[in-house]
Amino acid sequence: MNQALLPLEAVPADSEPNWLTGQETEAWLQVATIATQLPAVLDAQLEHDAGIGFFEYTVLSWLSMAECRTLRMSQLAEFSRGSLSRLSNVVKRLEQRGLVRRAPDPTNGRYTNAVLTDAGWECVVQAAPGHVNAVRQFIFDPLSAEQLEALRVIGGLIADRIRCEIKGGEVRQRRASVAGRLAPAVTAVPVVPRSDVEAHGRTSS
Repeated sequence: MNQALLPLEAVPADSEPNWLTGQETEAWLQVATIATQLPAVLDAQLEHDAGIGFFEYTVLSWLSMAECRTLRMSQLAEFSRGSLSRLSNVVKRLEQRGLVRRAPDPTNGRYTNAVLTDAGWECVVQAAPGHVNAVRQFIFDPLSAEQLEALRVIGGLIADRIRCEIKGGEVRQRRASVAGRLAPAVTAVPVVPRSDVEAHGRTSS
């Protein structure tokens, strides 16, 4: 199997690095430039026009598109491509500015909803035109229709790989947490099938 398709932790530590070719290096440097500099450019535009950063705008934008301008925090974290801890900090700041409020989910009290306020809606409405112009200027204007389609396909492939790695990391963390909680019970039993351990973890959590 191609080692590039394996999870990072599955690549043998003593294996020879699969060094980038010259073409791959040039492509990677372009991707790295986009990854490091584009967020800063979008942040600067939004801070100047609306007094919010790119991630804050993303959070407000997803809420503005949701039914009743409301999403569970866990859903909002997934949509905005941020961790729940990062989202909680951002929503706290937005709440202090009156742009978002948090409330228990009326259908399930174990969850917390984020709700876009009228002031938050106005903020999105005012910020959106400048943000769209910046996205067009830095991403779409330099591309032909064919290049745009290629970007869509290539971006999707890379984004899917990243999401799979992040999701796999979250699963591994949950399994490690379950294993840690079960450690005393497991050490008292000679053999515990993995399926039994995971089932016990689900029923006890």
